[in-house]
Amino acid sequence: MSGTLRRERPLRVAVTGGEVLGVREGAVCAWRGIPYAAPPFGELRFRAPAPVVPWSGVLDASRFGSIAPQTLRRRMRGVPAVVAADEDCLTVNVQAPAVGEHALPVMVFIHGGGYSAGSSREFSGQGQSFVLTGRTVYVSFNYRLGPLGYLDFRRYGTGERPVDGNPGLRDQVALLRWVHENIGRFGGDPANVTVFGESAGGNAVTTLLATPAAGGLFARAIAQSAPPGAVYGPELTAAWAEEFVGILRKSPLLGDDVASGGDDLRLLTHAPVDALLAASLVLQARTPDEYPGMFCLAPVVDGDLLPEHPLVAFRDGRAHRIPLIIGTNEREGSIFHGRVDILPRTASRIAALFSRAPVGSHKRMRQAYPGLPSARRSADDFGGDYGFWFPSIRLADFHSAFAPVHVYRFDFAPRLLKLVGLDATHGVEMFALFDRMDVPLARAITSLGGREAYAAAGERMREHWLAFAEDGRVAADWPTYDEHARSTLIIAGQDRLENDPRRARRRAWMLFLPQVQRPVGRAAAVPRPATLPH
Repeated sequence: MSGTLRRERPLRVAVTGGEVLGVREGAVCAWRGIPYAAPPFGELRFRAPAPVVPWSGVLDASRFGSIAPQTLRRRMRGVPAVVAADEDCLTVNVQAPAVGEHALPVMVFIHGGGYSAGSSREFSGQGQSFVLTGRTVYVSFNYRLGPLGYLDFRRYGTGERPVDGNPGLRDQVALLRWVHENIGRFGGDPANVTVFGESAGGNAVTTLLATPAAGGLFARAIAQSAPPGAVYGPELTAAWAEEFVGILRKSPLLGDDVASGGDDLRLLTHAPVDALLAASLVLQARTPDEYPGMFCLAPVVDGDLLPEHPLVAFRDGRAHRIPLIIGTNEREGSIFHGRVDILPRTASRIAALFSRAPVGSHKRMRQAYPGLPSARRSADDFGGDYGFWFPSIRLADFHSAFAPVHVYRFDFAPRLLKLVGLDATHGVEMFALFDRMDVPLARAITSLGGREAYAAAGERMREHWLAFAEDGRVAADWPTYDEHARSTLIIAGQDRLENDPRRARRRAWMLFLPQVQRPVGRAAAVPRPATLPH
């Protein structure tokens, strides 16, 4: 605004619970580790997040809070090998341009990590590349992970000691309420909030869009490499909970006082965190083979916070009717080997999915993925498309009937990734999008060339995200998506538009997974959530 005095933002800010003092870091002001809910331990373990506990004095907001308890060390995205993890993890971080004269759009990032790892300490949670443009206030946060946030223990609750479903999802809703109530004091516009996330964070975005309690708390959404189908019905999640309790009861990490008790609720609420995490690892390792195509750490259709499967809500127009960007990477499944082998890409898992699919669809699917299941590339792509690409496309199909949708595919891969057969795999866009080419892994994958083009692709992507966050619009040459043209932005060395890319694959999946289609007539039945593609 010409003629308007640009004021420096105050570092001392009053928020729900008390006052916080941030830090000035060049052109950015940062506030970190601010509680947005009460510590969820003790009597609050497995409960919905409780209101913030007020503090006295001024809280030092210069450092990140503890990350959620987890077993994996997060070297890949710039987190030190050893960081503090604690059940007291429900904290939020805010970054804003150091000077400004009006309220800015707000971007809230939800980190990924399979709902079992990750934190707001990662470079994606810091978001300086977005804030330094002067166009946004950036928010990141921690939420409960693993068995503390994403297993369904409701059956073990009692009237005296209830257990709530979806603690991790409830944390995300609580965070959005905190943003709505507080972000104006940091220079953000609470009426102009965009939620975005990648991988499990993308699943969080698509699930929040179908969560009634999140209505009105954000105006736009971006889902990167989301698995929208990874939400399950209560029968299945109860079976996983029972299996988990059986594993936990045998844990050598339990104290004698906990192990000797016969009460499952007492076991869950008093078990050491390390025992919970170890039992979760066992359950996670079993699930992909015992339940091909599914992942045990995920939201549950609990009939309360989440009343129906998100894909059903999108299909029938009950999801929040707000603008959406959604997309995937070219070869999502190529990285899911070894330690993270969770996709249906082995012969036995693929056979299990074929056994559930209509027989008439088998030939078309094998034509779409030649050599399946023995050909590794086809198996990888089958698994990645099952988990990420096809459900994202179906969600875009559904939502485009009710709100503006833009679809992308990230195809750029540095030369090294092409040589080793990973190509533009799951998560590869993150280094470029967040302009963190200095991270060791980013330097490694560009060591044989492609660094400048990779960074440029990320810069173009970041510009799209910022423009969308400002007013819901993207570049004029990126048209809205509909089920007729299916216009898709391909982000590559040179960006381009394609209509209905991979049409043959899409048609094969429509036959292979017919469970979620548009109702025909008013009498059409809505399938139970457990029958949806996962």
